[in-house]
Parts: sequence; structure tokens; C-alpha cells
Amino acid sequence: MEIRNTPRRILYLYWRLYSQQLKAMLEYSADFYIMIGAAALTQITGFLFLWVVFSRIPDIQGWGLWEVAFMYAAIYVSEGVGSLFFEGTWRMLRLVNLGELDRYLVRPVPIVLQIFCTGIGMNGIGNILIGGTIIGISLSHVQMDWNLSTVLMAILLFVSAITIRIAINLAANCSSFWIRSSGNAFPIMIHNLGEFAKYPITIFSLGLQLFISIVVPFAFVSFFPAAVLFGKEPWSWWGWLGPLVAVCAVWLSLGLLRIGLGKYESAGN
Repeated sequence: MEIRNTPRRILYLYWRLYSQQLKAMLEYSADFYIMIGAAALTQITGFLFLWVVFSRIPDIQGWGLWEVAFMYAAIYVSEGVGSLFFEGTWRMLRLVNLGELDRYLVRPVPIVLQIFCTGIGMNGIGNILIGGTIIGISLSHVQMDWNLSTVLMAILLFVSAITIRIAINLAANCSSFWIRSSGNAFPIMIHNLGEFAKYPITIFSLGLQLFISIVVPFAFVSFFPAAVLFGKEPWSWWGWLGPLVAVCAVWLSLGLLRIGLGKYESAGN
């Protein structure tokens, strides 16, 4: 009998797989609190750095403290969601090199769903909590006309940003199918490009702006959503492309996964 992977079934399977990983993680309570605390401390330290910088200069090319703080926190929140709910993308090197994908491929469950649930990054909780707090404070300090359309727009941009971040992580880690070594630095290199998106991309060279907007679209995780919310012209027009960029990013990352699985050689890869 053919099993259909309906959205309801996929959500159910995700919860079952995720809950089992969560139970295993919570067995080590000390690690749980250390990871949350470390993530929170990193964000707080970074925000204090921004505070010191803006205590000496009024703005960065028209962007004030709380507008830049919003972008800074958006990167961490998206990273936190990716770590907490889709950490398995960072385990692909092990899955490929040790042949552990074999048992995933024989199950009647979408392979990408199983990969997502391979691990849980508890540091994501700290990133989400502190980053969300900074975003909330930032929005309270920026003059905005909040109404139903603004709220819906913010939700759409937020969901698109999270989707883009997860798709980038998945695509970068698909390099494990081609870079067959015990240590694959390529995903880390791509991940670190997100550091540029913590600040207005206009302070960088045109080449770098295009790179983190088109090739690795981290700018659509922070800069362009901020431009839309804060009415920064002409960048706000580009921000509306966020949902389309999210769809393209998902399509490309799943395509890379599909091609990579075609090159997968099982145990001994």
C-alpha cells in the first residue's frame, strides 16, 4: 500500500522524530543550560558593542542604533530557529561519511525531514529569547504605524527570512556529498557570511552587496526586511522579493540534496 506524505503526516512525523531527540538532549541538563547561557551571552556582548559604537556616532549611513540592532538580532533569531528545529543539517557530513544515510533512505519518510530531526541545538533557545527581546525593544524605539497590514507584512517577512536561512544551511551542508573529507569547512564559511548581514550592507563594496543578496541571500534575512519595516528607500522595494527568494532558496537546496543523493555511495563514501 502506498503511503502518502500529506502535510498532516509530515508534521506528525516531524514531531515524533523531534520529540525523541529532545528527550535525549534533556537527559544532560547541565549541557542544556550551558548552551542556552553561552548563546545568550554572545548576543548580549554583541549588542553592547553596538551600543558603544553608536554612543560615538549618530548613525551608519542613515541607520540608527535600534534599526541596526533589529538587523543584528534578526540574524541570531533565524540562526536560533535553525539550530533548535533544523539542527540536523549540520550533521550531514557524519551521515554521508559513515553511511548513516542508508537507514534513512529505506524508511517511508521524506529524507529531508529525517535529516532535519537528526539533532537539536539547544543554544537556539538562547538565540531566540535574547534576539527576540532585542527585536521587541528595537521596534518599540522606532516610530512605526502598526496596523493589521503591517503585522501581516512583518509575519510574512519573518517567515521568509527563517525559510531562507534554513535553505542556505541545507544547501551549504549538501557539499558533504562532494567534499569527501573528515572536516568540511565549506558550510562554516557560508554560515560566517551571515556576519555581514548584521549591519547595513550599504557599508560594504558593491560586489559583496550583490554576493550576500543574490548568491548567498543573507541580506533577505535581516537588511531587506528591516528596510521594508522602517521604510528605507530604495531598499524597501527589494525587501518585497523576500517570499520569492525564499521559494527559490528552498527549490535550489532541495535540488542540491536530490543531486547529492544521486552521488551518495553508501557506507565508505
